Amino acid sequence: MANEQQIKRNIAYKLRIGEILTGKPIMDRERFSFLEIGNRRVMRINLIGNIVDKYEQSGGLDSSEGNRRYVFFTLDDGSGQIKLKVFGDDYERFKDFFQGQTVVIIGNLRYWNNEVYIAPEVIREMDTQYLLLRKLETERDKTPNSGFVEKEQVMAIKDKILDLIKNAEELGGIEIEDITSEFKEVSTSLIEEEIQKLLEEGIVFEPRPKKIRWLG
Repeated sequence: MANEQQIKRNIAYKLRIGEILTGKPIMDRERFSFLEIGNRRVMRINLIGNIVDKYEQSGGLDSSEGNRRYVFFTLDDGSGQIKLKVFGDDYERFKDFFQGQTVVIIGNLRYWNNEVYIAPEVIREMDTQYLLLRKLETERDKTPNSGFVEKEQVMAIKDKILDLIKNAEELGGIEIEDITSEFKEVSTSLIEEEIQKLLEEGIVFEPRPKKIRWLG
């Protein structure tokens, strides 16, 4: 039973970056436990994206600087951007990846200074066609958590979300948590899915994680 629970805890969920960015970090005191995405507790992920930026510190001649080696990548899959952060001994494993590559990432989520990022276990170059395949795959695998919702209901929900975002513009935006709290009988995952669609359509944007502003 313990082994089964361990396997479940270590599932590398196939996600898009936008889904990760709308997740809720769950803390145990000061320590990050997992990212709550719908009804899933996500600690490890499997995602595909393009490396759009790279920042590297390789250390100096002084051996005391050996532990200061690190490389940060910015990954984009069309639904959002997220950082990959590599430190210390892992630097040599991943330092040769470069901007412009399409890669698949398997890694652990981390949370620091109000930012969710990925500590990669595996980075492997992929053909760019896999970006579209992953998008189709994740959309196919999505299942509603609160039963079937009529199209008209979804449109009404979307309209209300837009109204909330527009009305909060003079305040500098609205927290995703405040949006979901306005829907008492609708699953959080459905609300977050509609917000993600608005982000991907360029109707709204995130000035910082978990906060939404009107772009129109």
